[in-house]
Amino acid sequence: MSEIIRPGALYIVSTPIGNLDDISHRALAILQGVDLIAAEDTRKSKFLLDHFSIKKPLLSYYGYNERRRSPELIRKLKEGKSIAIVTDAGTPGISDPAAVIIREAIREGFPIIPIPGASALLAALTVSGLPTDRFVFEGFLPVKKGRRTRLEKLSQEERTIVIYESPHRVARTLEDLFVVFGERQTALVRELTKKFEEIDRGPLSQILENVRRRAARGEYVIVIGGKTDRQQQPEADTENTAGSGRQ
Repeated sequence: MSEIIRPGALYIVSTPIGNLDDISHRALAILQGVDLIAAEDTRKSKFLLDHFSIKKPLLSYYGYNERRRSPELIRKLKEGKSIAIVTDAGTPGISDPAAVIIREAIREGFPIIPIPGASALLAALTVSGLPTDRFVFEGFLPVKKGRRTRLEKLSQEERTIVIYESPHRVARTLEDLFVVFGERQTALVRELTKKFEEIDRGPLSQILENVRRRAARGEYVIVIGGKTDRQQQPEADTENTAGSGRQ
């Protein structure tokens, strides 16, 4: 069934977080059919589009210019143009740009259509071995101001906690978590859906020691048990899964 593109509609399109085979048929149809694609990084998005032989105009839309770009995108929607929002990987608006243009489009009455797909948050949570019925997503922690306060509040959280982290800060974040939280069951997930995907499960102190022993590479998701969780936890293990598809 072919997708009918709506004039003046804003499409929020999820893209693969690593393995390009994870993109949906619907996402490809939308990217092929819209008038314009607003991308967090036009170079990375062009790589994705070229891979699937899609040729569309690209406009940069990222954290530092989204407020300036949003009025321009609204004008194009008023002209009847259809626009897809994409980020480097995953779902727009989840620790990535999209919130500003979505709010503006809602205020102006334009249809906003989600095209769901890959999400590092959900992928990491489902393989963590920690409770998934109730969880809280924190995205990236503050680097400086408010960091300790945020951690202290999170230490009282009873739900499973999911945090994103970059390779050059992952050791520091695990150290801070251990200082404030104490020992907790944790899963550290790296390079999801890629060739060197890795899942390290166990006590927080052990996860921290493992990270200290080797160079940090790739993007990380930290999943940590809630304060009052007394469910049976998985035994510590490290799992490497070589991706069979593209990276």
